[in-house]
Amino acid sequence: MADKIRVHDPRGYPPKVTGKRLAPRLETLEGKNVFLVDCLFDNSEVFMNELSDWFAKHFPKVNISIIKPRQSWVDDPEMRAKVAANGDAAILGVGL
Repeated sequence: MADKIRVHDPRGYPPKVTGKRLAPRLETLEGKNVFLVDCLFDNSEVFMNELSDWFAKHFPKVNISIIKPRQSWVDDPEMRAKVAANGDAAILGVGL
């Protein structure tokens, strides 16, 4: 029977991945602008709101802004430019 079964790998051929260093850590978040990026996954809006509330309670001197791309799974250069120009840090939320 083993000679009658054919298995195909649905993952295809993975792209070549080149590692990058993480961004340097900020000494403090106090007084910094942190963007919470809602990546439009299921329930990510709920998670971002909860995270914003957590920051307000535990780190009230951190300026939090929730931001969303125009579409899910599509790069939004305008949003990235806004975060780069006005933010000190960003947290990406992908839902629960």
